[in-house]
Amino acid sequence: MTTAAHRASPLSIAVIGTGPRGISVLERLVHRLHTHGPSNRPVRLYAIDAVEVGAGRVWRTDQPSWFTMNTVVGQVTMYSGAPDAGPARPGAGPSLGQWDAERSPTREEQPLGPDDYASRRRYGQYLRFVFDTIRSHVPPGTDLLPLHARVTALTARPAGGYHLQLDHEPGTLTVDKVVLATGHPTNAPTAAEQELTDFAARHPQLHYVPADSAAEMDLSPAAVPPRTTVGIRGMGLSFYDVMLSLTVGRGGTFVTAADGSLTYRPSGAEPRIVAASRSGLPIPARGRNQKSPQYSHTARFLTRAALNAARHHREQVSGSPRLDFAQDVLPLLLSEVEHVYCTTHVRTRLGEAAAAAFARRHLAVAGDPQAVRALLAETGLPEVEPPDIFRLARPFAHRHFSSPATFRSELLQHIRHDLHQAELGNHDGPLKAALDVLRDIRNIVREAVDHGGLLPHSHRHAFHTHFLPANALLSAGPPRERVQQLLALIETGLVDIAGPDARFTTDEQAGRFHVHSPQVDGSGHHLTALIEARIPTPALARDTSPLIRQLLADGIVSEYVVEDLVHGQRLDSTGMAVTPAPFHVIDRDGKILTDLYAIGIPTEHTRWFTQVGSSRPGVNTLFYRDADALAADLLTHPARPRTAPAPAHAAQR
Repeated sequence: MTTAAHRASPLSIAVIGTGPRGISVLERLVHRLHTHGPSNRPVRLYAIDAVEVGAGRVWRTDQPSWFTMNTVVGQVTMYSGAPDAGPARPGAGPSLGQWDAERSPTREEQPLGPDDYASRRRYGQYLRFVFDTIRSHVPPGTDLLPLHARVTALTARPAGGYHLQLDHEPGTLTVDKVVLATGHPTNAPTAAEQELTDFAARHPQLHYVPADSAAEMDLSPAAVPPRTTVGIRGMGLSFYDVMLSLTVGRGGTFVTAADGSLTYRPSGAEPRIVAASRSGLPIPARGRNQKSPQYSHTARFLTRAALNAARHHREQVSGSPRLDFAQDVLPLLLSEVEHVYCTTHVRTRLGEAAAAAFARRHLAVAGDPQAVRALLAETGLPEVEPPDIFRLARPFAHRHFSSPATFRSELLQHIRHDLHQAELGNHDGPLKAALDVLRDIRNIVREAVDHGGLLPHSHRHAFHTHFLPANALLSAGPPRERVQQLLALIETGLVDIAGPDARFTTDEQAGRFHVHSPQVDGSGHHLTALIEARIPTPALARDTSPLIRQLLADGIVSEYVVEDLVHGQRLDSTGMAVTPAPFHVIDRDGKILTDLYAIGIPTEHTRWFTQVGSSRPGVNTLFYRDADALAADLLTHPARPRTAPAPAHAAQR
């Protein structure tokens, strides 16, 4: 606490948003204050959240237990160091799995093993635990003050710092520095979404649910009555949340048979669900975890040296160091996937020595399909076909099905095959081991992509339109149990999948929503409710937050724009413009605001895959490094006057 020895005015810092990113910054701030300390000033930290201080909105602790994480608890931590002989505190604390094993189990949620998956509610409880340990271990001269309030406006002070307007007491705050860690947005509807909203408004018997976290959706029986037909658009992670809300959340139960398969016992309060997406494929299951928390694939093709060489070549040839994703990055990424897939096949069939010999030879031929096939044949595995991630993500592309039953039969076969592959594991199963590579090499992909690293047209088409949908489907699936539950619900007849390239429309004459797949004859269904099971994509101009709207209108924040003058290309990213670490906000005039920072999801599209919500025990992750870089700058670098021009290297262009 502040003492008489600290007579200088406090350095005051507001962290807006206390989900994982906000807590990570607070954890590193307090750790640094312990290890380095401020030079001659007390420090006052404000932790501000509109929903739940210490957990945030997505991880709030009052949500149902069936909303589940998709990373095993042994691989999740919010502490920047492992526990030691002392108490949990910034810099030393338990992983989610260790914390869960040490606490008293509740009647509702049983203890978890290190390879189990926690509910989002339980992770929220862990986040609250971490926040409490941070708050209880602030050093002398530091205050950490939680504020349950929404920040509605932020006004710059001429000499630096900001006035914050709050919707609760104390009403206003004046601080020296601000961190925007506001997490997932709520977006204004697109034109197509507004049309669906208006259609539902004209037909009171209908219900339209916009995209959001499933815990925020109105999925009550009043909104989605029993035994009606509801459409769900999107079959990613949010789909499983909505699916369980309308089944288990309505009193139904899953029963495990002796062979491990599941059956579903309905309560009678469920609606009938018709789900659909572009691929027609529910997001596949994560492989059974066989890896330690510290394990991560070591890149052999998509390396920093390879990217640097590609940038140098591009600059020599064209005058611009920006990469072409399809030519410079994707082939190397696919070689990584191929390498793990083929090597795992060899290891599980022929042993470690044969796999090591194969891996050495594959390094020389990867990316050459004929040479790889010849090597596999020579090794004794001529039937092994290297994976095509785009075919895996779109297995029904260009296919036509004569009836819903024909499509359903093939879909169920596909789901059962995927569950078999998942059971083989993410180390011994060639497919899931290879797809895990997509997660493990995200950081090096970020180095290629972030802050305008790609040519604008390449970012828009090859990366965003072509690669990202396949990557999202294959790299971040749910636990196997969720896919088993879906299989049981399809077999029971409560869930149907419309088919690939599904179209959701309105039928004014029938007064219903409608869904059909042009690739499946007879797949049409009328719907009394339509649910968007998709987490909103961050888009600065569409964010409905009063704070973000005010910051954008006043020019305090701006959209990151990539303009390649050499090639005459431009990309309006829709993400918030920030510098590389420590992520200072760049205003509308291109000036760097050294007293305002943004981290995580608000900066998506300027950076890639910012929705990561934890670090890994014993690993120097980017999640940790982001928080530490920001904390170091908050404590050691004073804000420059607002009239200072942005350094040339940090310009948006």
